[in-house]
Amino acid sequence: MSNVAAGTVWNLPNYSGELFTADMVNTPFISMIGGLNGGQVTGNFEFSTSSEFAHEALSQKSITETDSLTAPTAISYVRDQNKNVVQPFHESVSISYIRMSNQGRLSGLNTAKSSNNVISEKDFQIAVHLQSLARQVEWHVLQGTYAIATNSGEPNQTRGMIEAAGSTTAAGATDLSKALLDGLLLKMFNAGSIAQNLVLFCNGFQRQAIDDIYGYAPEDRFVGGVSVSKIITSFGNINIAPAHRLMPAATILIADMSQVSLVFQPTPGKGNLFYEELSKTGAAETGQLFGQIGLNHGATFSHGTITGLTTS
Repeated sequence: MSNVAAGTVWNLPNYSGELFTADMVNTPFISMIGGLNGGQVTGNFEFSTSSEFAHEALSQKSITETDSLTAPTAISYVRDQNKNVVQPFHESVSISYIRMSNQGRLSGLNTAKSSNNVISEKDFQIAVHLQSLARQVEWHVLQGTYAIATNSGEPNQTRGMIEAAGSTTAAGATDLSKALLDGLLLKMFNAGSIAQNLVLFCNGFQRQAIDDIYGYAPEDRFVGGVSVSKIITSFGNINIAPAHRLMPAATILIADMSQVSLVFQPTPGKGNLFYEELSKTGAAETGQLFGQIGLNHGATFSHGTITGLTTS
């Protein structure tokens, strides 16, 4: 089954039967931070994610009474700034008038009393495009790589959580282990992680590995198996998200969700994410979905990854 461009009678058939897709349509990461209906707003495609400064290394002070009679050399704490960008998300819908007029024409099985499983082809296409756009945003806030445009021929690309993570442990094609997770948590702690609301994200294979590492079977003759939802550690509790299909199979992400939000750049008079009809060039309903969305990942030292894990 392939998707097509403009929908016609001949490439967009009607069927009876309940509708399903095997593709991932839930978006657990952005749902935790308000979904496509929540977040910050910017009037500039480039926005700050944090402004940081560092203290000097601690050491034993050695100040004599004589030294104290003269003020020490002044020190000024210099700040820097971390940034990210919003990027466009753009989808088009086009359905011919003839296709829209043939809602009663069924393909496949034509059993008595069967009916088209889509009442309005236009409404269905817009709804699925919105679903597709949400999937794209979910992928980008996890796996996006940063790029900033310097002219109209270059794209803005938002930095995702995996690239933003300030602490990274390279597993070197080894299995996930408690030692690897403990090592990452210690690295995050040493880097300055506040650990207010840590959530671990991973694909299905690593999710099963976490259950094997931390799971304890219920003491019940009629119940088997475990599903670990929280890990208690020396550096705070970590909530374990359900297996995420859009996480790379070889990567574990630990994110402090208290610092994360979506950022929207509204189009004046239209809003953050909208559908609008396009001008007619023929006998078709044509429109577009458009929005500019980025990720505010907060302080990078609050997040960590393990990469290069075995996946089988």
